[in-house]
Amino acid sequence: MVKKRSKKKGFNWKAFVLIFIIVFAVSFVASLFTGSNTKSSWYLDNKPSFTPPNIVFPIVWPVLYALIALSLYFSWSKADKEGRKKVELWFGLNLFFNLIWSLLFFTLKVPVVSFIDIILMIGTGVMMAVTAGKIDRKAGWMLVPYITWISFASILNLGFFV
Repeated sequence: MVKKRSKKKGFNWKAFVLIFIIVFAVSFVASLFTGSNTKSSWYLDNKPSFTPPNIVFPIVWPVLYALIALSLYFSWSKADKEGRKKVELWFGLNLFFNLIWSLLFFTLKVPVVSFIDIILMIGTGVMMAVTAGKIDRKAGWMLVPYITWISFASILNLGFFV
């Protein structure tokens, strides 16, 4: 009787590249809604005094999106079929809420509605971390900076209507 060798899963370049393309496409579309709106009188007149300088955001967000993409790749590639569905659900919902936050806040200028959206972002972000962390511990921990940042952003958002 010949014993079958178990195949060890290798690095999946196609999935890795596709995940980065999807995550950074969301980033790009969100930036279209943000764009020059950070220089608008509405934003400048209403932003809380503890808002970081504008130069901070284009540094922080690419790092956070890269961590999201890495977490998504590591958890998705190591998950079984059921786990993949959960990973896709939570990451997909979070990226959707992430994308529409910029539209709601910067373009439509509805801070109350965007605050509801950012609370949904935090909730789905936590579910991303929990789901990913059950599959791959490091994938879960990679999302802590993102959850921390959007939690801080929710306080900034709150400052536009409180």
